[in-house]
Amino acid sequence: MNYLWAFVVGGLICVAGQLLIDLTKLTPARILVTFVVSGVVLSAVGVWEPLVDFAGAGATVPILGFGHTLAQGVKQAVAQHGLVGVFTGGMTACAGGVSASLIFGFIASTLTKSKSQS
Repeated sequence: MNYLWAFVVGGLICVAGQLLIDLTKLTPARILVTFVVSGVVLSAVGVWEPLVDFAGAGATVPILGFGHTLAQGVKQAVAQHGLVGVFTGGMTACAGGVSASLIFGFIASTLTKSKSQS
């Protein structure tokens, strides 16, 4: 049953993104930023944890999960380091994922040859 709920919730998040692309004039970059900020807001108001408990990876894998991770990193860093944590917490919490994406992107770019879009 966990797989079903993860699929449904993750799918609904993707449907929301697709509707924003199809029905608005928002650029994909603005939609991504909206999703990240939504993850931060849902985390701040306490809705995120119950959603993750219910949907598991269906909630944590999409870009909303990145916003939640940023918010939790800032929250922990502020508790430990004070105001400096506002600036360092998000990147500390996401350093592994960001580093992995940069490293794997670099490896992919060196092993493949780009093609012209035209």
